[in-house]
Amino acid sequence: MPHRDDPRIAGSRKEPSPERSLLGLVLTDPGHLPEILAGFAVRRTGPAVPEAVASLRRSRPGATEAELRAEVVARGRRAVVSEGALVGGPFLALVPVAFCAALLRQARTVLELAALDGRDPTALSRAGELLVLQGAYPDVRQAEDALVRTRPGTGAPGRPRRWAALWTVTLRMAHLLGILAPGDGSQDAGRRARRVAVQAWRWLVLGVVFLAGLVAPLVWLPYMAVVYRRADARLTDRVLAYYFTGAAPAPRRRARRLEPDVLAGALRAVLSLLVPLVVTAVTFLTGLRIAESRWPVLGIALATASAGVGALWYRRHHRRP
Repeated sequence: MPHRDDPRIAGSRKEPSPERSLLGLVLTDPGHLPEILAGFAVRRTGPAVPEAVASLRRSRPGATEAELRAEVVARGRRAVVSEGALVGGPFLALVPVAFCAALLRQARTVLELAALDGRDPTALSRAGELLVLQGAYPDVRQAEDALVRTRPGTGAPGRPRRWAALWTVTLRMAHLLGILAPGDGSQDAGRRARRVAVQAWRWLVLGVVFLAGLVAPLVWLPYMAVVYRRADARLTDRVLAYYFTGAAPAPRRRARRLEPDVLAGALRAVLSLLVPLVVTAVTFLTGLRIAESRWPVLGIALATASAGVGALWYRRHHRRP
């Protein structure tokens, strides 16, 4: 009988996804989220980067270095935006996992761009550079010192503390992704007031979209797609300027029309709003009741329809190559 430590048995066990592994690490030490993320990204994704870059060069033999960089950025941005679309409706519990996936994909893009510049994507310096590019530290030396001092915690927080840690980590990941802009420390009262007003407006919009997403999950798609795209564009601009002197892209002009993927997401959101309207109409027309009231039936029907729409999209998303 094979021993339980037999490699054949160990290899057959399904390992947790990188996103869940990262989330488990940061929950044990929420205060060092950036450092844990940077070290984890270099360890887990860094070894695969050289082959990915080599494959890209083989697939586009006549491409210039600028074209290869543009392809890496575009491919990474598509992946980051798709992770943001997971955040919505009945899948709100997946928000931290989706954030982890988006952060890891951003880190993967940074490592691929570094590899195009001839740098080793598995070196500790790449983790330090990632921290600097994310704005966590002012220079690479301080970032590397912090990485050496930081060790992921080994203990798991208790259940009450775990929920508090999950909330803290989720907010910190949103700041790190650029979804929620952190304060700039300005002492100017006018600038602080404007920043507070902008942040209040963002929270208001987020709250409205959140409430709508509870009923129609796909409402999140156009909103999160735009937010993720803008945040990722800011990061990749810094990366290109850091690794490729003189290769930073020109200032982006304001788009005169919506991009096709944004239009498609908006269309899905509008169609998803029709689902609760149809369900409500059918519920009242059929006259179904529970305890002589239509409202419990309507609540159950809306929840079921919302979960069904979200599940269909989720399955379609994960079946894509």
